[in-house]
Amino acid sequence: MKIQTLKQAEQLLQEYCLCDSCLGRLFRKDIKEGNNSEKGKTIKKQLHFKKKIITSDCWLCEGLIDEIPHFIDIITRMLEDYEFETFLIGSKIDEDIKEREQHLWKELQLQDAEPIKMEINREIGKVLEPRLRKTVDIANPDIMAVIDTLYDYVTLQIRSLFIYGRYRKLQRGFPQTKWPCQVCLGKGCKKCNYTGSLYETTVEELIASKALELTKGTDESFHGSGREDIDALMLGSGRPFILEIKNPKKRTIDLNVFEKKTNMTFKNKLEILSLRFSSREEIARIKAAEFRKTYRVTLEAAQPLNKEKLIKVAQALQGKLIKQLTPTRVAHRRANKVRERIIYNCTIESVEGFIARLTLETESGTYIKEFISGDDEKTQPSLSELIGIPCKVKDLDVIDVKGE
Repeated sequence: MKIQTLKQAEQLLQEYCLCDSCLGRLFRKDIKEGNNSEKGKTIKKQLHFKKKIITSDCWLCEGLIDEIPHFIDIITRMLEDYEFETFLIGSKIDEDIKEREQHLWKELQLQDAEPIKMEINREIGKVLEPRLRKTVDIANPDIMAVIDTLYDYVTLQIRSLFIYGRYRKLQRGFPQTKWPCQVCLGKGCKKCNYTGSLYETTVEELIASKALELTKGTDESFHGSGREDIDALMLGSGRPFILEIKNPKKRTIDLNVFEKKTNMTFKNKLEILSLRFSSREEIARIKAAEFRKTYRVTLEAAQPLNKEKLIKVAQALQGKLIKQLTPTRVAHRRANKVRERIIYNCTIESVEGFIARLTLETESGTYIKEFISGDDEKTQPSLSELIGIPCKVKDLDVIDVKGE
């Protein structure tokens, strides 16, 4: 051990009553072997320091180090109801102790001393790993337990559980996510029947209900790859989504059970498929992904339609670039700008008088209703403009979301 270290330690012990752990922690880099308590004993032995110091009399920690077994028991009880594989321990230390610690570091100009917080976190983790048969993970733990050492209070920070899938919306009339009531702004009033929402249910709520039941989570967030209109169906292979379950108690749920329960409960209304566990990082991917979409459109014209003319217009639309100024119906929540989108394919399925059915394959983000109607020339060209007859969408279904 360095002579300088022994001199500093001797000076400390003359001025302060320090337990073995607090002394060893200050000079942890100078002694390689043992824990902090053993390092403190080594220093005192080399200094021939005979005075017996019990931890509760320590000027620095006031006996806090001796409470580690107590903290371990508290945390163990808190974790009993949670399923996890990895964990991390954190702690909140009394400000008076931290100030005394900083005072010693400054007085002796110590650069490599270990904070008491770090020792408490590590020693708790060392005991809990074999006891719980779980692994400490500093970077991305399933659960983090933070002990307030002044009040013996534990808070849990639980990593969300992420489930990727696709959903098929089989019934019209409900949105993908919650729409707060515009009168009460979600607080609940007579207009919304005190639900705080404009619609009785959503795709999000239907999917999340069974997931929350199986995981015993407290809340959720829904991350979809775009959204369809409230009056549109979502068919085909479904729309990609990631469901984030917050504070789950159960993490290893059977996704087949989740899928079957959801599809059975909401038969003919909603269906989920292609489920797998996901991650927060994948949310950004599906949000940013520009999946091509295929739509089935039933339109109604202001006068009888000519099938041959409609077919010619459809052929001319292959690969056509259109420009869409923010539609009137979403202008209150979208930036007012021109968006360029490609119509990859347009096929006329049938024409019967005023009604036509067609399929459209378009670039992600295309406003289909406005492409059909023109939206007072905010979309150019539009189908209505090209055939010379005002048209509007009667029914709209998303039948494919490409890209995966």
